[in-house]
Amino acid sequence: MAKVLKYLKKYWYFAVLSPLFMILEVSMDLVQPSLMSTIVDEGIVTGNVSLIIELGIQMLIFTIIGCCGGILSGVFGNLAAQSFSNDLRKDAFSKVMKMSFQQTDKFTIGSLVTRLTNDITACQDFVGMALRMMVRTLMQFVGGIVMVLSINPTFGYILLITLPIQILVIILVLRKGAPLFTVVQGKLDRVNSVVQENVTGARVVKAYTREEYEYKRFSKANDELVSTNLRVQKLMALLSPILSILMNASVIMVIWLGGESVRAAAGEAQVGSIMAAITYITQILMSMMMIGMMFQQVTRASASAGRIKEVLEADPVIADGSFVGKTEENGTVEFRGVSFRYPGVQSGNVLTDISFRVNKGETVAILGATGCGKTSLVSLIPRFYDAVEGEVLVDGVNVRDYKLADLRGRIGFVLQKSELFSETIEENIRWGDANASDEEIRRAAEIAQADEFISGFTDGYKDMITEKGSSLSGGQKQRLSIARAIVKRPEILIFDDSMSALDLSTDAKLQNALREKLRGTTVIMIAQRVASVMRADKIAVIDNGRIAAFDSHDNLMKTCEIYRDIYNSQMREGAEQVG
Repeated sequence: MAKVLKYLKKYWYFAVLSPLFMILEVSMDLVQPSLMSTIVDEGIVTGNVSLIIELGIQMLIFTIIGCCGGILSGVFGNLAAQSFSNDLRKDAFSKVMKMSFQQTDKFTIGSLVTRLTNDITACQDFVGMALRMMVRTLMQFVGGIVMVLSINPTFGYILLITLPIQILVIILVLRKGAPLFTVVQGKLDRVNSVVQENVTGARVVKAYTREEYEYKRFSKANDELVSTNLRVQKLMALLSPILSILMNASVIMVIWLGGESVRAAAGEAQVGSIMAAITYITQILMSMMMIGMMFQQVTRASASAGRIKEVLEADPVIADGSFVGKTEENGTVEFRGVSFRYPGVQSGNVLTDISFRVNKGETVAILGATGCGKTSLVSLIPRFYDAVEGEVLVDGVNVRDYKLADLRGRIGFVLQKSELFSETIEENIRWGDANASDEEIRRAAEIAQADEFISGFTDGYKDMITEKGSSLSGGQKQRLSIARAIVKRPEILIFDDSMSALDLSTDAKLQNALREKLRGTTVIMIAQRVASVMRADKIAVIDNGRIAAFDSHDNLMKTCEIYRDIYNSQMREGAEQVG
């Protein structure tokens, strides 16, 4: 909790003013029963009207002062809580953005969404409650005890009996309920994950008519959440009736003791004093009930704070290096004895002893069977993952030595899956360079063979893209993603099988445009079609995580059996389709 609450330090003035004004409000509340007692005992009983009016005006003034104190306490308390959660949420989101892929996989997307929304809201509610209700409750509790003992010390015996019972009940209930709050948040993670999977994968669900299956999967996760929530709520529901019984029993005891005193005519207790004592004891016991409820909130907030703390303390596995300055080379990529396996996987390497070099301005293609490690290989260049052995060098410097922003600033990466955002086409392309001019955006789109279909839209480059680019075809999305990388003007362009949805004619035009318009740019492309890579300077043939050959198309046709097999099978299939 301390790790999270430090975000309140910046707004200490709000955090101080809110309790101070709450103390003012509670002070006014504590004075009221005493004044009412005096009105009854010395005004109503004796018929002293002037005293009744005088004290009545005082009560009204104290009520207005208390009301102003309560309002200001609420204002400052909400300012502190909202500002606290705003900063906390921004820092947590920043941490998520810096996480490596293996860390986000470990947390899961659903859990991260819950932590940045539901968990932070729980901490925000706790801060608001602590600054106002906790101060109010504790002051009413202590002040009420002082006031009731000042009326008649005999009433203190009632508190000696009831308070320990209340405290015991609260401890027993919260001791059993506290662990369940962490379980509830875990169940909520699961619900969010299922919803997220179904929203993003809605097309697949519908295509395979799996709506009923997914509904059952969601229902199971939701039922588990509800079941756990009900266990917590049933437990917490015991607090209110038990504490209410104790409070009413205390009131009965006050009336009984006070009535005995009055009946004995000993003058130890008067009617107004008994009324005041009942009010104070009710406040004391109500404050105990509120303390019980607050501990429930504290328990939940503590569980949420622990989950947020895990995010805040998740230092990026892929961290910045210390290299600064200029590199001697430009646009080069080199692998030296690189081996790689995914974190947490012990079954074997995905890549083994990879060594090759790409010089500035060269186009290198990577070809191989599905699952042979092509995407894993290019993912090591911008450090989406780190190699377990060997070195990956960009511009002659080990990628581990770069600051991530510097390294990735040199690289344009077009992912296998096109990711577009709910913005205009222009803004989606401008992701590559926020300062790109309209002319530069159009030039990038022309190279990516996207200008023609963009110009056909009603608003052209100002046309809005629906979420995830669902209004575009696969080929259109790929071309926009390529344009986004081109407008960045990187030294190195990496295409992770990002032309797979293009027809051969568009693919050929794109390849020609890359060669003619981006001379001097190093291009590394993963492809499945031999026709797409034949004109590359070098082709790396990957077989079971190793480089089987690295040469030009003509030389590979002479020396590499694996490449010949791929070529012959694809050319034969193409001929059969033509036939």
